[in-house]
Amino acid sequence: MVDIKTPLSTSAFRVMLLGSGELGKEVTIELQRFGVETIAVDRYPDAPAMQVAHRSHVIDMLDGDALRSLIEAEQPDLVVPEIEAIHTPTLEAMEAESGLRVVPTARATRLTMDREGIRTLAAVELGVPTSPFAFVDTFEDFSAAIDRIGMPCVVKPVMSSSGKGQSTVRHQDDVAKAWDYAQSGGRAGAGRVIVEGFIDFEYEITLLTVRHVGGTAFCAPIGHLQKDGDYIESWQPQPMRELALARAREMADKVATALGGRGVFGMEFFVKGDEVWFSEVSPRPHDTGLVTLVSQTLSEFALHARAILGLPVGEDAQGNIENLGPSASAALLARGHGVPAFSNVEAALSAPNTALRLFGKPRVEGYRRVGVTLARANSCEDARAVARDAAAAISIEFKDN
Repeated sequence: MVDIKTPLSTSAFRVMLLGSGELGKEVTIELQRFGVETIAVDRYPDAPAMQVAHRSHVIDMLDGDALRSLIEAEQPDLVVPEIEAIHTPTLEAMEAESGLRVVPTARATRLTMDREGIRTLAAVELGVPTSPFAFVDTFEDFSAAIDRIGMPCVVKPVMSSSGKGQSTVRHQDDVAKAWDYAQSGGRAGAGRVIVEGFIDFEYEITLLTVRHVGGTAFCAPIGHLQKDGDYIESWQPQPMRELALARAREMADKVATALGGRGVFGMEFFVKGDEVWFSEVSPRPHDTGLVTLVSQTLSEFALHARAILGLPVGEDAQGNIENLGPSASAALLARGHGVPAFSNVEAALSAPNTALRLFGKPRVEGYRRVGVTLARANSCEDARAVARDAAAAISIEFKDN
């Protein structure tokens, strides 16, 4: 249990967020509700969480020396990675040397930012069902892996986020293009690639899994629509067969327990009938979980804050987090260059039980998610339609500054 004092005092409980986007912003707000002093860090100024944190810093988080210097200067009680582009060996070293507390752990952060690490843990060490896969370093091995696994298959850099470098190979003509795209999309530049066999699934889910002081709890499954690996829509609850949900929860608990620590884990699964395959996990709130801002009494961000602070999360006897009924979210996407400005917001909020979150992204250069619309209705289909209409109603223009 955390003994929380007063923020900005000498005895304040301090949390440093490594990554300060829209998810980090919501976590920051929830931490501040408990009197936590928050420090937002990112690679660019005026990131969303920086706008609400007590103070902020701009550094290259892949620079181990810079990361170590900042942590040593700030002396946070908890370090909360909110993105994947972090020099995790520094976190592991500081955890071992000085007892630095990383959420959920430095090892979990390292394993989950690297597709090879988490896939090896899940498929090889834990025996969790996954798609067939191969890791390759050269184009020759890449071509051989595709021949062995077969088409269609999915190609991703071992370290990337938001669908960068990800593509589907359906024909021989796609092979060279997929390799080149994967080499350009990795966080660390060109390098190792995973080839995944295509699974004939019916739908994908995110199962938000909460490791907390009292055990493990689960949110209702979240269905989602992605394009090029990036979230477009999500809805909750996604209907599932009872056996499939039980299998997903069992796998999620197994993976989260192996990773260790406390907090929200965004577990992704493919589902067909009663069959379930593990896909990926983020050891933090998930973008598809933005729907929980309207679908749950405690959003994934509130759950993350409570879990990492050692506070109860309010699950029922079966480990379920309360759900408020059919809900949906739709990403607000901007294409252009400059500072986004929004109009016709009143139209987006005209339907009952709708909400809007504008993230405060300082600039857009090309294509960026800048907000989310939220809706509750009598069914997920109706909620999705309301959320989509709300997003479509908003006009986005760009200013020079």
